[in-house]
Amino acid sequence: MDFQPLDRKLPFKGTEAIDPGVLETFLYEYAGRRIDVVIETSEFTAVCPFSGLPDFGTLKISYVPDKLCVELRSLKYYLLSFRQVGIFYEHLVNRILDDLVELCQPLEMTVEADYTVRGGLTTRAVATWRREEENQDTS
Repeated sequence: MDFQPLDRKLPFKGTEAIDPGVLETFLYEYAGRRIDVVIETSEFTAVCPFSGLPDFGTLKISYVPDKLCVELRSLKYYLLSFRQVGIFYEHLVNRILDDLVELCQPLEMTVEADYTVRGGLTTRAVATWRREEENQDTS
């Protein structure tokens, strides 16, 4: 019996299914006092844009708030919107970073996706953003 591989692709949604509209913030009452906020979940899933198969991994979001913090319930709903989205790891961390920076305007933020082994390869994608200090001297 000869094995014939299936050339299949499961259906998935595009990045338009990502829902940043569910994200909410709350005021950080200690603005001006540095705090490192670290949020981690080992239940993150998105979809391989080649096969439509799910990718599983740990997602870690670290940030230093300025005036606003990310509300966790809304973040969970936002992350769940990725479950049927076909997206590369490298694009995923940048998309999450862009959405969260726009939402809460932190002093700095890093998004890390550490995916489970596939085919003997472990993949970790990291994207970082830091607020540029405004130049006080314009001369």
